[in-house]
Amino acid sequence: MKRLLIADDDAGMRAALEARFQRRGWLVDVAVNGTEALAKFREGLHSLVITDVRMPGCDGFELMRAVQTSSGRTAVILLTAYGCVPDAVEAMRNGACDYLVKPVCFEKLELAVEQVLRRAEKFGKDTETLIGHSPAWEQAIDRARQAAATDADILIEAESGTGKELIARLIHRLSRRKQEPFIALNCTAFPESLLESELFGHARGAFTGAVGARPGKFETANGGTLLLDEVGEMPLALQPKLLRALQEREFDRLGSNQTVHVDIRVIATTNRPLEAAVGEGRFRADLYYRLNVIPISLPPLRDRAGDIAELAEYFAGFYSAPGINGTHGTVGTQARLSGELLARLEEQAWPGNVRELANFVRRAVALSRGGEIGVEALEHGKRQPEKILSSRAPRSPEWKPGLSLGEMERQLFAMTLESTGGNRARAAELLGVSLRTVRNKVREFGLPPRDNYRNGLPRADLRNNSLQNNTSKEHLCP
Repeated sequence: MKRLLIADDDAGMRAALEARFQRRGWLVDVAVNGTEALAKFREGLHSLVITDVRMPGCDGFELMRAVQTSSGRTAVILLTAYGCVPDAVEAMRNGACDYLVKPVCFEKLELAVEQVLRRAEKFGKDTETLIGHSPAWEQAIDRARQAAATDADILIEAESGTGKELIARLIHRLSRRKQEPFIALNCTAFPESLLESELFGHARGAFTGAVGARPGKFETANGGTLLLDEVGEMPLALQPKLLRALQEREFDRLGSNQTVHVDIRVIATTNRPLEAAVGEGRFRADLYYRLNVIPISLPPLRDRAGDIAELAEYFAGFYSAPGINGTHGTVGTQARLSGELLARLEEQAWPGNVRELANFVRRAVALSRGGEIGVEALEHGKRQPEKILSSRAPRSPEWKPGLSLGEMERQLFAMTLESTGGNRARAAELLGVSLRTVRNKVREFGLPPRDNYRNGLPRADLRNNSLQNNTSKEHLCP
């Protein structure tokens, strides 16, 4: 049964949506705000989230980002009583599948839901994992096909945005387990105190709030495939239990002495080489060797420049389909990218890889007026914080002889956050670190909060942000 999560602080709207979708066979969960919705989302597997934008506390945009971090396959539709172009552009840029203005026409919403799920299903079966003919990409696909024929655990190492989860899903689809569950867990999406429960489940009373027993991802994936996304960020204290689960295919729920046995294949992904993390003492060597039975490396987009035009044209067709960009896109019109634009796209470095290219094309389609999209699309993002393309070189850090490592690191984080408009997830991708690391560095270096970037904090303020509260060793040593 399909499962839907509705978040809206309007009780009437919640009740109307719940009744409407229940009559159509959906299993519906409701929440009064984004915080409650996120808690419920983490308790179950939802195919779709429909959320109001303006809610007290955690708003719809924050909920959408949290959902996407936790599950890249859950579609999100935003509803708002305050329809405006800036909100629509932000919604599309950040990955909303549709954006509808209240009062909602239920027939239109149901049509949007149907189209979103149909396109999501097609996207899962016929994705960019099969698009491209560069030698490095074809070699990675061949390795994935070979690995699918085995039951061995797999480690996929690649930069963010290269398609690690899509390759994992391709492997599952080609394996003997294809009729069984594919369960994904982002190891950076949960605090350390909750990650063990997410992995292995918990017994009733295992901790405050555990009012009932709950299976974890290992148990839910029994018979199928478990994807451990960004496994390199797993806390050291939890790694021995993961190692035992991988070796024995058995584990104990948190707060229980009863051993649970499972039959699963594990695919782990990381955006940084785990071997380096082993050398730095941040990842157990025995766990690394246990995961790295079949290694797969995906090339960054800059190493497959010949595939950029083909990918861009695919995304243009995908995002110009009805239900993807909603009323703010070219619904019903097949978008076309000009030859000049495609040539310019092939010249870009694309540090965010395929994900960055997809987001650029999506924005170009959303802001186009139909017909052919030319090089003027390159101007669409120039006034936005997370600028994708630019002919100018990025601002150089102010490094001088004698500068401490701590200050160099601070300037690098400050400069990256400035370039992304305070978008910490995007900064984490560019720096090749986890979102948790970026958050910790913001606190450690006393960097400005998100709102300062949105309000146009001058660069001088970022550069001169004092380190007087910084407690890094470099600044404490004489």
